[in-house]
Amino acid sequence: MAVYQRRTRVAAPLDEVWDFHSRVRGLEALTPGWMNLRIEDVRGPNGDPDPEILETGSRIDASLRPLGVGPRQRWTSVITERERDDGTAYFRDEMEGGPFRRWEHTHRFFADGSETVVDDRVVYALPFGSVGEVAATLARVGFEPMFRYRHRRTRELLE
Repeated sequence: MAVYQRRTRVAAPLDEVWDFHSRVRGLEALTPGWMNLRIEDVRGPNGDPDPEILETGSRIDASLRPLGVGPRQRWTSVITERERDDGTAYFRDEMEGGPFRRWEHTHRFFADGSETVVDDRVVYALPFGSVGEVAATLARVGFEPMFRYRHRRTRELLE
């Protein structure tokens, strides 16, 4: 499996950063326009539509059309873990359906005084077996501008 990781510091308290990332509108605000994200459906752990907070068991059905090229790609993510302690927080979403053979995205947050360190770690595998494994390092080229945007946008919106 390939791994991508990016870390940044946000001049905002952990509670604010955590709350922002715990909602679908946070996902929408942090997805670059060139990804052409469309949220199709969001369900809470009990199947309730449009939960305010994405708790463990929440499902997000979305579609993407990167750079407006090709057909829309369906993507279903499930929040598989979510925990908040004193000074730290994290949640993990895993792709149940979509363009990757595996996608596990862990969002971690660490309080550092009045600031927060945001750490994204993605473990992923592309389709097509060994060919996908060779191409996985090239996928980093696509991840870098997307996550750079996400982290810059987090700072712009919360600082």
